[in-house]
Amino acid sequence: MSYRIELRHLKYFQILAEELKFRKAAEKLFISQPGLSRQIRQMEEIYNVSLFDRSKRKVELTEAGQYLKAEVDFIFNHLETITKQLENIGQGKETELRIGFLGSAAQNVVPDLILRLNKAYPGIQTLLDEMPNKMQVELIEKDKLDIGFVRLPRVPDGISRFPVFEDTFSVVLPADHPIDVDHFENIRQLSTEPFIFFSSEDSPFYYDLIMGICEDNGFRPRVFHKSVNALTIFKLVEQGLGVAIVPTSLQYGYHLQIKFIELKNIRQRTELSVIWKESNRNPALKNVISLIQNKG
Repeated sequence: MSYRIELRHLKYFQILAEELKFRKAAEKLFISQPGLSRQIRQMEEIYNVSLFDRSKRKVELTEAGQYLKAEVDFIFNHLETITKQLENIGQGKETELRIGFLGSAAQNVVPDLILRLNKAYPGIQTLLDEMPNKMQVELIEKDKLDIGFVRLPRVPDGISRFPVFEDTFSVVLPADHPIDVDHFENIRQLSTEPFIFFSSEDSPFYYDLIMGICEDNGFRPRVFHKSVNALTIFKLVEQGLGVAIVPTSLQYGYHLQIKFIELKNIRQRTELSVIWKESNRNPALKNVISLIQNKG
């Protein structure tokens, strides 16, 4: 065969695999739709496998296409990493570390890590981005994040997890709520209130943990609202739209008309962990994980 796979083929495939529409993918790539179809056919001939199922009204990836999509994503993500590393070398920097984190890690855990990182490895540049559990795992799998700080009991194969902080829970109430610390006995006092939960889609285990706190006290809460964002939950509580149960460390850094009552006498605790992809080739990662694991 006179032609072979080139990076442009892989980029065409990647965009079509994301859009699953030849017209939209061709527009995004600034080529004609027949031209895109021709490039994809070339790939399928070279690999001797069908990458897309065109028999249905909607284009879909075949099993081979799904496999190739994951590999192509890795290739282009790694090429981006190489480019950034070369830029860092050219500018005299050591490397760049991409960090994802939950809001509850922003008060102490992440700032403490950055402080110790700057002292031990001053050449490492950090990019910080607050995001939900699920997104952190997805981006780490795609090599778009180096480490993440999550509240998950387990992670997918190929990702390592190391616990860094255990936290208690606190109930969040509007500032003018009649129940305060002096008059609080247990969460059952709030059994008739509407509750605001963190999204069950982002972390089913965490959702079940909060639900378990209520069930241990003899009631199943009425969940009226869900969110992946702590500030959104706190604003809803402030407006009197419900009450919430959150990690105690989330109470710092917000200036809203709400109050927190720590649930000291319950069995449930929440664990914050750092996660990373075992095959990640960022040269800074090994040093950073060692720094986290050997704290104190």
